[in-house]
Amino acid sequence: MTTISINHELKRLAPNLALACVSARVQVIKHDHGLWGEINGLLSHLTATITADAVASIPQIAAMRGAYKALGKDPSRYRGSAEALLRRVLSGKGLYQINNVVDINNLVSLETFQPLGSYDLDQLTGPIELRIGLPGETYKGIGKDVINIENLPVFADANGPFGSPTSDSERAMIRLESNRILMVVFSFAGGDTVEATAVRAADLLRQYAKADETETKLAV
Repeated sequence: MTTISINHELKRLAPNLALACVSARVQVIKHDHGLWGEINGLLSHLTATITADAVASIPQIAAMRGAYKALGKDPSRYRGSAEALLRRVLSGKGLYQINNVVDINNLVSLETFQPLGSYDLDQLTGPIELRIGLPGETYKGIGKDVINIENLPVFADANGPFGSPTSDSERAMIRLESNRILMVVFSFAGGDTVEATAVRAADLLRQYAKADETETKLAV
């Protein structure tokens, strides 16, 4: 697996931050009926059991909001992807259907309230570091305008930043032609559950994306 590390300054400001990384060779398709059966069941459960007012107090989401505040980023303006997905579901908007890998990413995120990111390894170069976004740093978000990633936790490779727990860039997005992928679980509440989340993600990739050459690694 590609070397993945957490920058020391980021770890100082977010001491409970831990990552679990899954790499695999997969088959990307637009839609899987069985996968969406699982997703729709979860969406029904979430809307029946969680209110919008309770979202910010969910421990995993509260931990991430606290880390963003420590980094100097407003967590209500720059929401973690897990919080943004959950709020979208609770507002009745449902989820976009993207492709099986991204849909698995979103399913696991909603199951665990932890942000996940999925990346095309063939679009990345060299070791990957999760660091703090530099002053004035930006990138083009997936389906979005340019995103200000200053002071956000951001993944960067030899060619610069490409992802964050808030929103990823277009450069390493999962496309139908992607076949080597990296899926990362972010936990801002410590590493106790992050490995189990990665195991769940790997199982879903094998079930719904015909994953093989699967490898899991922790970064704490």
